[in-house]
Amino acid sequence: MINVLIVDDSRVTREFLAHIFSEAGIHVIGAVSDGREALEFVDKKRPDVITMDIYMPGMNGIKAARQIMETNPVPIVIVSGSWDPGEVDTTFRAMEAGALAVVQRPYGFGHPGHAASVQELVKTVRLMSEVVVVRRWSRFDSKKPVSSSMPERLRNETEREVKLVAIGASAGGPPVLQAILSGLDPGLPFPLLIVQHMAPGFLPGMLNWLGGTSRVPLHIAKNEEMMLPGNVYFAPDGFQMGVNGDNTIFLSEGVPEHGARPSISYLFRSLARAYGGAAGAVLLTGMGNDGAEEMKLLRNKGAVTIAQDKESSAVYGLPEAAVRLDAATLVLPPDKITAELNELAKKRNAY
Repeated sequence: MINVLIVDDSRVTREFLAHIFSEAGIHVIGAVSDGREALEFVDKKRPDVITMDIYMPGMNGIKAARQIMETNPVPIVIVSGSWDPGEVDTTFRAMEAGALAVVQRPYGFGHPGHAASVQELVKTVRLMSEVVVVRRWSRFDSKKPVSSSMPERLRNETEREVKLVAIGASAGGPPVLQAILSGLDPGLPFPLLIVQHMAPGFLPGMLNWLGGTSRVPLHIAKNEEMMLPGNVYFAPDGFQMGVNGDNTIFLSEGVPEHGARPSISYLFRSLARAYGGAAGAVLLTGMGNDGAEEMKLLRNKGAVTIAQDKESSAVYGLPEAAVRLDAATLVLPPDKITAELNELAKKRNAY
């Protein structure tokens, strides 16, 4: 039985969500109206998942998420009731504070999108209930002490030309992507492709949010689009994204892999086929093993492969799966991943 705490200042919304969870066999152990009450509740009882509104009187969802992750870490799902750009930005700031996922508040009864939106919420809560939150996720501070230099053996493995890099991320990924993209040098000599698992509809808002700090152009990928150096392409909702050897992107409505479309495995496999050892691949925080076997395939072909380290991962699932398969050339925190990508760019420019 999954135990969930609902945090929302609207009584109607609390009752609506409680009904949805009850129908899905999820046990609501509490429903409170603001962040302060949520903190007091988790001091006494530990839910498996918290659904959190953002805008609440007293303590809002951002402050509550941060304090819960500092004191009694619990997987937090932001339930957003608006597509307003300002709220989308605030929603992703809540993810910076430690929330793992964001979904749209389900449509009301009778709405044609009701069933699908309910299914997405219930699926997300079930998935997040399986997450073991091992530590508070914090913003990556460029002023913090850096780790020692990587072994020469590993450094030598990255002494090659890279024509493109793909990144895969899931739960907890958006803040890590922000940390990486904000540190990339402008004018990268290769394109980047990204698959981020998230609820449908939030991708444009995430790109707007990331664009506030990124120094490289961000795009939602289009079918048969030519990839340009120094540009970043995100897989769109509901499509598998792959690459051809002629520097073009292709999109497919093929079957989901690892329950996901877009899937990291699909993208990495296409990289291995089209670019082999001339590719780079990165696996960031998230649950499951999407992309791990395909990263191993890329490493076997001579590609540069990087997994996020455990200490900086909100959910050490995707990276751990890669490490267990010996698929990762390097295991690094986000600031070091950024530095490595910039170093690969310098090497490419030197050719």
